[in-house]
Amino acid sequence: MPKTIAKILLLFLGLSLAAAGPALAQGDAALAAKINAGYDLLEKGQYAQAQKVYEEVLKQHPDQPLALNNLASILCKEKKYPEALALLKRALPKAGGYKITLNRVCNVEGVCAAYPMSKDNSGQENLEDVIKSNILMVNMAAAGRPGK
Repeated sequence: MPKTIAKILLLFLGLSLAAAGPALAQGDAALAAKINAGYDLLEKGQYAQAQKVYEEVLKQHPDQPLALNNLASILCKEKKYPEALALLKRALPKAGGYKITLNRVCNVEGVCAAYPMSKDNSGQENLEDVIKSNILMVNMAAAGRPGK
């Protein structure tokens, strides 16, 4: 009986940590600072510099969904829709649990929105839903029907 209880507790602990993973990863202040530095460059229209920042983030955190989303928005600016879609689809399964605040949105070409990173996961919107919306808008733009 004690082995069964121990297995159940370990399983519960593992599931709890897995569920907390995105929130814990999002709380990394250095990561948030880099993502937000890239976002600030996006807002200023400095797309090449922002792209370098996001590529650097993705070297260290290859599946960071907000960096993937924001890099996709830069690719939309360049009308590289297939590449943007690939990034968004890569980000989608990793976006669950991430919260963003929609009070600062950098809308690139009316096709793909970029967002800053909350340092404490305190936003009201799910990044997963936002990425789904971006996928829809990019698909529409690729088909010649911008979602404006």
